Amino acid sequence: MKKRTDYHFELPEALIAQTPLAERSASRLLCLDGATGRLADRQFRQLPQLLEPGDLLVFNDTRVVPARLHGRKETGGRVEVMVERVIGPRHCLAHVRASKTPGPGTRIQVGDTHWLTVVGREEGLFELSLAAGSLTELMDAQGHMPLPPYIRREDGADDRTRYQTVYAREPGAVAAPTAGLHFDDAVMSALAERGIAQARVTLHVGAGTFQPVRVDDLDQHRMHSEWLRVDADCCRQIAETRARGGRVVAVGTTAVRSLETAAAGGELEPFEGETRLFIRPGYRFRVVDRLITNFHLPESTLLMLVCAFAGYEQTLAAYRHAVEQAYRFFSYGDAMLIDPAPGARQTRREA
Repeated sequence: MKKRTDYHFELPEALIAQTPLAERSASRLLCLDGATGRLADRQFRQLPQLLEPGDLLVFNDTRVVPARLHGRKETGGRVEVMVERVIGPRHCLAHVRASKTPGPGTRIQVGDTHWLTVVGREEGLFELSLAAGSLTELMDAQGHMPLPPYIRREDGADDRTRYQTVYAREPGAVAAPTAGLHFDDAVMSALAERGIAQARVTLHVGAGTFQPVRVDDLDQHRMHSEWLRVDADCCRQIAETRARGGRVVAVGTTAVRSLETAAAGGELEPFEGETRLFIRPGYRFRVVDRLITNFHLPESTLLMLVCAFAGYEQTLAAYRHAVEQAYRFFSYGDAMLIDPAPGARQTRREA
């Protein structure tokens, strides 16, 4: 499974969810046992009963910012700015779409009074400088929620809350950690009552998560960079979970990449910085015991991560079942609860 095309599957466009359900936890939950390939159709609100007291859920607490800005060049041409990363009160790295690629010194008007200036380029992103005020205030006032490209509508007022997890805390993402969108206050309370602990990591999801893999030979693929933090408290909670015999359940692929990056040296340690970790079949997981995740794009690195955890054949069979049963796909779609395939996790002897 070293080719991009090995991860293709047919998906009817009608199954791509365009809007969220009225209730977050009303989503469906497909349970996959990677050891046997066994599948079970559940409801997401049943999750607390599918976990055990003493387990630990690890959430990504990043908060999506209204990063899409519409503006005009001084010549009048329309420009769309997608802020990828704020690097200072008035500076950011961004994707810029315009009829002609803007060069250094190009000024972009956003709203009536705000001006962004192109400073330069860095790894395909434009560095922009805001003349006055703060980027955070500009995005709050003029920005739109950065809905994924497969959601073919403009963002609405509801997306400010629904394209955001209920536990979002640290602003900086331009895409939601979508596995967390199913959790509501009722589910969170039920988890606590059942004795299931919670920990937090932060990974600011970038727009690169939607960029297609452009090479067929996966050995040639270079992952986009994302900033993350795993703190000492999270590491302590995981150690305590292991000591009591509980399991570490990652909520989303971003939580997986955070934990596995922090454990790349062999032991889980606090980590803050960039990651380009590319997880695909053959990878041995050091930290994660179970995974909650949404359904992902064909030929995407996220689907490859799931195949590494649940097994290639098991994962694609589960996706075929999901299509046959009309599960809702992608960001506003349904979810999976996955137990690992044999050999997916690193043994203590290998550690």
